[in-house]
Amino acid sequence: MPNLSDLLNLLDTLAPPAMKMEWDNVGLLCGNRETPVTKVLVALDPFEDVCREAERWGAQLIVTHHPLIFDPLKNITDETSVGRCVHLLCRGGISAVNAHTNLDCAPGGVNDCLARTLGLTDVQVIHPMGTDDRGREWGLLRAGFVPQQPLEAFLATVKDRLGCEGVRYVSGGKPVRKVAVGGGACAGGIFEAAAAGCDTLVTSDVKYNQFWDAAEAGLNLIDATHFATENPVCAYLAEQIAAAFPELAVKISETHRDCMKFF
Repeated sequence: MPNLSDLLNLLDTLAPPAMKMEWDNVGLLCGNRETPVTKVLVALDPFEDVCREAERWGAQLIVTHHPLIFDPLKNITDETSVGRCVHLLCRGGISAVNAHTNLDCAPGGVNDCLARTLGLTDVQVIHPMGTDDRGREWGLLRAGFVPQQPLEAFLATVKDRLGCEGVRYVSGGKPVRKVAVGGGACAGGIFEAAAAGCDTLVTSDVKYNQFWDAAEAGLNLIDATHFATENPVCAYLAEQIAAAFPELAVKISETHRDCMKFF
């Protein structure tokens, strides 16, 4: 039976901590490295519904993309959601591990999963930040190709394949052919994507002025929501854990959903 340290070693291989942004908080945020593990729950966020699901299922580990603890805590009480989650996990002997910006940047991680889900081909890293121990380039944004099509057709594909209720977008006045992707809040990469010859960027959390900036740069900009652009990585994490440890029960959370709705 593997213990938590074994799982941490795998996750560090998939998303080396050295690839994280300086401000980020990744790795083991709650738990004991020596805990034996038989069940692993995978989710995008370690929110209360996910923690309760892990407790009901009898999981010893929650693996998420977003961290349970991001800002420094001044207290851990039942008066905050994070405090309630920490109490629940500690009572149940459940550990919480996350790979955040390191998983965004890592080969095979968030942005490769997003590119694959949208059907991009010949995918490459825009402005690589380095190479891993297998010689693969890593970095934040990805770019790849789709058959040339009107923006409206690609918008329908994005909405369908990501399962989001709707998208926000601005037209850059071009058909879609070379697409950049950045799961989560990557609209800061507008000019980077345009300079790489992309006609379209798919990301989320786009600000008002960024839509204007994209239109003026001749870039189609699509906001497909934070949850939807990052959620495909959960299947990747579950598959990698299950393949490395076939004796474990591994599943993706059945309760975690995007809280943002469209009226």
